[in-house]
Amino acid sequence: MAYKTIKYEVVEQILTITLNRPEKLNACTVTMEHELIDAFDRADRDDDVRAVIVTGEGRAFCAGADLSRGADTFDTDAKRGPVKRLPDGTIDYSDPKVSDSSGHLTLRIFRCLKPVIAAVNGPAVGMGVTMQLAMDIRIASEAARFGFVFSQRGVVPEEASSWFLPRIVGIAQALEWCYTGRVFPASEALSGRLVSKVVPPDQLLPTARTLAREIAVKAAPVSIALIRQMMWRMLGADDPMEAHKIDSRGFYTRGRSADAKEGVMAFLEKRPGVFKDKVSVNMPDYFPWWAEREFK
Repeated sequence: MAYKTIKYEVVEQILTITLNRPEKLNACTVTMEHELIDAFDRADRDDDVRAVIVTGEGRAFCAGADLSRGADTFDTDAKRGPVKRLPDGTIDYSDPKVSDSSGHLTLRIFRCLKPVIAAVNGPAVGMGVTMQLAMDIRIASEAARFGFVFSQRGVVPEEASSWFLPRIVGIAQALEWCYTGRVFPASEALSGRLVSKVVPPDQLLPTARTLAREIAVKAAPVSIALIRQMMWRMLGADDPMEAHKIDSRGFYTRGRSADAKEGVMAFLEKRPGVFKDKVSVNMPDYFPWWAEREFK
């Protein structure tokens, strides 16, 4: 895919995805959603990509959904055509047309096998902030602003954010931000645990790259892919036994791997590890351990 709304650059095993509609404050369109999904597909296939950074071009991260359609911006029937109806005339909510298109993006990021860092360079509101919730670590510039503005637009949060946001910041903070819909500064995002650190604007990408580089250079890619999915998916487990089952499978299979032998010997010999297992071909046979959910 030739990208029109994003940049895709791999340098030193770090992929930087840049939202690239600066004249529109990187407001997200359906085209951008599709391009971002394709970019994460590419990242998972490319063993040279060890970590992903997502940022915005210009002075914004993402101003949210493109509102150029005016009053019909959020009207699914107007954008995609009328959804199916059941024989009694009620809405068939299993119709794929009902499925929130931006949610496909966060679900794709959720399934990613590479660590994902958001480098939030400026305003991030609406889907500009909810798309970050499936990313693993958020670092903000002092110039960043955040807003879960849906209540002020007459809609509700999307991109599966009602699952992600309370798990990241807690239910009380999530509800305060979503009830008020107000835009708040990076300092409040930090105190509310939405972001892990706030840095001067000129230090944003260097800080993100330093973290990404540490992962890319020091960590075993297959272990990272497993850890990412283990941590995220266990947020929804109903008992720690579910984590114990997956931990045990992971530790058994990885413990017998060439990477594990290399990791131990590198430590004993006081040298960097050289991990050769690849995400594309060396994921263990129990992976994935979950059944993908359908929209129905």
